[in-house]
Amino acid sequence: MKQFARTKATMLAAVLIAALPVGFAQTAVHKKKTPPKPEPTAPELFEYIRGALLSLSPEDGINDNLEVKYDVATSVMTVMQPGGHCDEFFGSLNANEVVWDDFDPSDSRNSRERLVRVTLVSVSGKTARTCFDKANDVDTTDPPNRVRLIFSYVKADQRPKFQESMTKAIKKLIALSGGAAEKDIFGK
Repeated sequence: MKQFARTKATMLAAVLIAALPVGFAQTAVHKKKTPPKPEPTAPELFEYIRGALLSLSPEDGINDNLEVKYDVATSVMTVMQPGGHCDEFFGSLNANEVVWDDFDPSDSRNSRERLVRVTLVSVSGKTARTCFDKANDVDTTDPPNRVRLIFSYVKADQRPKFQESMTKAIKKLIALSGGAAEKDIFGK
């Protein structure tokens, strides 16, 4: 009887040891992969850029962004300022040429609010923008091969990673508008 009990105990231990890994495998929780977040559309990117242009607009009476519109069919962004408006052709821009700078528009007689601006350059041979004065006549003093979006330095500085987020949105909108998409031209 002792022999039978010992054999039974050994067999039971062997069954438990063999079943233990199977039990763990069945109780493991498998996490489902979350589907990738969909890429933003051109209208969504425009609304993000528009919101920043309006909410972070300088308030100096010269560089104010009064209204911003976007025509999805033509990929033209229109920025209205006190002196007129510019039609900016995002389908003509180069996403590899996005440059930020700090700008003080003050002169010897007038002190003005410090600005942060992003300059975008057109693809060679294409026009980046056409500007119009208050009378809706073409203003030929602005270079047609670049676009400048202007923000209040003080307001933009209060938003974490503002330039990084705005650059990403601008580059994606350029690509979706038919402009030259960003490329790593140096192969880093």
